[in-house]
Amino acid sequence: MATGLDEDTMRTLQGGRDTMGSMLRAAQKHLQKVFIVWVVGLVGTIYALQNVLWDKLRADMLRLAPEANIIAVTPFDVILLQVKIGAVLGILMALPFLIYYSRDALRERGYWPADKVPLWKLWSLLLLSAALFAGGIIYSYELFFPLMFDFLAENADAAGFQPDYSIVKWVGFVALLGFSFGLAAQLPLLMSALSYTGIVPYETFRNRWRVAVVLIFGFGALFSPPDPFTQVMWGLPLVGLYIVSLGISKILVLTKRAGEEVGTGSVARKRWNKLAAGGVVAGGAVYYVLATPAFQSVRAFAAWFPSDRLTGDIARPALPGLGTETTAALIAAAVGLVAAVVVLYYYMIRELDVAAAEAGHYGDPTAIDVGALSAGAVRSAPLEAFEEMDEAEALELAQTAMDEDNPDKAEAILDRWDFVQENIAEGEGGEAATDDDANVVTSTTAGVFNAFTEEETTEDDIGGYYYDIAFVLDSLTSKAIWFVGTFMLISGAAFVFLYSGGIGDIKNTFVRNLPQSMRSDVVFVNLHPVEHLIFIVKFSAILGAVSVLPLIVYFAWPALRERGIVGGERGVLAIWSGTVIFSMVAGSLAGFTYVAPTVISWLAFDVLQADMQISYRVAKFGWLVLALTVGIGLLFEIPVTMVLFHRGGIVSFQTIQDRWRSVTLGVFVASALFSPKGIFTMFLVAIPVTLAFLVGLGALWLYTLGGRRTPGGVEPAD
Repeated sequence: MATGLDEDTMRTLQGGRDTMGSMLRAAQKHLQKVFIVWVVGLVGTIYALQNVLWDKLRADMLRLAPEANIIAVTPFDVILLQVKIGAVLGILMALPFLIYYSRDALRERGYWPADKVPLWKLWSLLLLSAALFAGGIIYSYELFFPLMFDFLAENADAAGFQPDYSIVKWVGFVALLGFSFGLAAQLPLLMSALSYTGIVPYETFRNRWRVAVVLIFGFGALFSPPDPFTQVMWGLPLVGLYIVSLGISKILVLTKRAGEEVGTGSVARKRWNKLAAGGVVAGGAVYYVLATPAFQSVRAFAAWFPSDRLTGDIARPALPGLGTETTAALIAAAVGLVAAVVVLYYYMIRELDVAAAEAGHYGDPTAIDVGALSAGAVRSAPLEAFEEMDEAEALELAQTAMDEDNPDKAEAILDRWDFVQENIAEGEGGEAATDDDANVVTSTTAGVFNAFTEEETTEDDIGGYYYDIAFVLDSLTSKAIWFVGTFMLISGAAFVFLYSGGIGDIKNTFVRNLPQSMRSDVVFVNLHPVEHLIFIVKFSAILGAVSVLPLIVYFAWPALRERGIVGGERGVLAIWSGTVIFSMVAGSLAGFTYVAPTVISWLAFDVLQADMQISYRVAKFGWLVLALTVGIGLLFEIPVTMVLFHRGGIVSFQTIQDRWRSVTLGVFVASALFSPKGIFTMFLVAIPVTLAFLVGLGALWLYTLGGRRTPGGVEPAD
């Protein structure tokens, strides 16, 4: 195993082992203390979970979802879960002590600061990080989770599924999302540190804010329910954190570039009237909305918002022991104070920006306020600050400098602007040379590539598959809009239908097809909070992918034929697409009406005879029904496809007959990779597909009279 690793990897692993060994040796005499901390964390967590936390977690998170239950699937679920949680929390509690006691070993290896760092700085950083993490956890615990579980339980119950959440899956889901909120709350610290150290420039975070917003809401769309109110509750706090992080990063970076600290007190005294105006306007607006009939607009918005969790019966805020007007005044004062801080921040940024420019550290040159610079700073300012400036702006800045009795600055602005315009004019004449350079680069790259190919070496000698795939994929790029559009249309329509109640209708129809004695005994449960939603998404994606497949084959046909991969009649693909749709629809109807109920009844007979309760998981039962409905149609499509492709000269009977072993092996390999875990389910998928392939092979043998009759007038593939 070790011989398969390169030298750098071996050194890295060895260094990690040495570091861990040094830490343990340095902390050896304190390991008992570390172990005691771990045991205290383990035992304390188990005790708290047993006596307090389980009931409190359920009461707080499911207070809006009384139809949801927390169940144990196996006898060891609760005790093992408590031990796992306690062990993890114990490690988290003991880890700081282990690091602290091994600080000497870490210092020797360069992982600990050589200079003594003031404790107040370390504690301030740790406390700030812990406070941000706790804020994310509190937000998710108090606001996000109750509303989310309310939505999930209502949606599952409306579809006829019992929201009986497995305690293991429920806790894992809560821990994953809660931890993600806690980590997301670290965004201000992370962005500030990266920007201040220059690892990721502040300008990168600022210029890519659109990408950040898309990623935030995209992540929320994947890991939170598709309810508008829940999406807003997920996305808006994270977007707000990103904006706050940008502001903190900017002021830290400008302070570093300025080389001197701009006094907050001096800026506040200088701009006191602006600060007061901002506070009064913001606070007055909030008081007007909360304490006057203008509050009706808030109620109107709540009634309009498309969610049953935000309604129009919102009352004016009133703190305990205080009236609504007093509460409104306190809230207005707090908002006014925040607004004054924002105004102060704005003027601090302006002062720091000028100080940084005067010191020669410009950051983003295009963001420089040329009007705030001195004459000397204008002459040394980067050219990019004047490239986006037109003549009118330059003249206006020069006139302002003249009005301020600063002719030297006005002359510097005009000289700098003229110099930039001359450089731009000269650069336009060199565009042709740039294009020539690009051609030189392209030809040189091609020459380097050709240098690796000997004269007697051809594509066929090295396989050629890479070139075939690249050629086919390149031919499909211009048709990508068709594939994406079809996939989105089919999968989106399926998702909307199933999500808006279709999955419940399908379940009820299926239950009605069961024997009369079974209908009242079959219960469908959700063991995971988002189990039925995940099933809907996966099923919709499968329908979209199957719908796109005929389009891909149709548009790739010319390229495939040009590379000699296929031959025959392209029009056969249209007939084949129709048979795929017909087989799926007909197979689904037949399987849903007859096959699936019969199989489920046979499987459940012994269970009912033993007076056991049947509680099928939504996902497991859904995939079983899917296999017995759509799967039957796709099995029927296999021999139909084989006959059509032979008849159209796409894939001949002789080719299929020669490759039957490879096809059979490929079916079993694909079943092992893509079917649910377990060898039994692999055989359940692979054997029917293989039998359908053999049926198609037998049908082709009969159709071709043992291979003696071939399609006429059709050019076969190479």
